[in-house]
Amino acid sequence: MTRDTIANLITSIRNADMNKKRTVRIPYTNIGENIVKILLREGFIENVRKHQESNKYFLVSTLLRKKRKNRKGIYQKRTILKRISRPGVRIYSNYQQIPKILGGTGIVILSTSQGIMTDREARLQRIGGEILCYIW
Repeated sequence: MTRDTIANLITSIRNADMNKKRTVRIPYTNIGENIVKILLREGFIENVRKHQESNKYFLVSTLLRKKRKNRKGIYQKRTILKRISRPGVRIYSNYQQIPKILGGTGIVILSTSQGIMTDREARLQRIGGEILCYIW
């Protein structure tokens, strides 16, 4: 049995956001830590810390609450995360063909030979890789 840790991370964050939870606890992996650091740097989450509980490590993330105002009042904007490359179907792209999400508003997280990075960083360094997920 294989486990998709990236899908687990994305689903945990998505479920916490939909249920209006403030914090989410994610099992610790190196890939998960790098993705959460990117989310922190890009402003999708407020805070992250490493927590140990009975010889197991967890990442505890505090989600950012975005509020927008429309004619009917204030509503909360949801963060949308979508897993692209899966264990059964890997999706690769060179730096010229990395998609832009919502005209550059969203981000694409890639796994490259230089580590996990966003689409903007990959285009600047002119390297491609496996497309892990879209976030907007």
